[in-house]
Amino acid sequence: MDTATISLPIRDRMRPLRYLWRVPLLLLHTVLAILLAAFVMSWNRHSVMRDGREPFAHKLIRWWSTMLLRIFGLRSVRFGQPLADPVLFVANHTSWIDIVLLHSQRAVCFVAKAEIARWPLVGWLAASGGTIFHRRGSNHSLAAVMQVMVERLRAGRSVAVFPEGGTGHDGVLKVFHARIFQAALDAEAPLQPVALRFARDGKRIVDAGFREHESFLANFLRLLGSVPMDAEVHFLQPVPATPDARRKMAELSRERIAAALEDRDA
Repeated sequence: MDTATISLPIRDRMRPLRYLWRVPLLLLHTVLAILLAAFVMSWNRHSVMRDGREPFAHKLIRWWSTMLLRIFGLRSVRFGQPLADPVLFVANHTSWIDIVLLHSQRAVCFVAKAEIARWPLVGWLAASGGTIFHRRGSNHSLAAVMQVMVERLRAGRSVAVFPEGGTGHDGVLKVFHARIFQAALDAEAPLQPVALRFARDGKRIVDAGFREHESFLANFLRLLGSVPMDAEVHFLQPVPATPDARRKMAELSRERIAAALEDRDA
């Protein structure tokens, strides 16, 4: 795939000024997240969409996520329409902010690595939002996670997963693991691929995601001071259920996401 990359100038003189106003806003927004998690999400953790109507708690999650993106200089842009809950959303994964980006459009239960549950504050906030934690490399953990996914889907909640099994870098879309797609089959829930794409003037910016060997903190600080750009969420055509052929479902999802990630004028 011919991927256009737009990098920031070597000397970005505006970066210190962006930190000057974005950091205080980020601190205030974090305090607001704590209050919402304690006084709203803790009482509405099991709210589900009824007849296509979004619960108030889900609207708050979307609003908070949209505002967080704005603090980072990201404008959330939707293409296509998400299906009504419950849905299994599968998306590409290049950065920690992918979770916030998808949350800006639909409040979902994410499957995330178990280490996040131990992070100060972040782990508690993630659990409050319905995150399902998975120990990578553990088949027992994966079986338990998939059971929870099926239960959430059957109860009316949408679930989102990153089938690459981890973050990629340099715009490379890795192979999708097929086993996780079984949850959609077991719950008899629709499957919708989602392409997450960062762009400026229509050109994809692969540099917004993790660079090779870049830490979470380094990526966090780099994004916080970066030049404004668009954060696109492409809700793509649903993938039909194919019993006994999870690999075909995974490959078709990957093909549709890969096509959506390409620059429109390439």
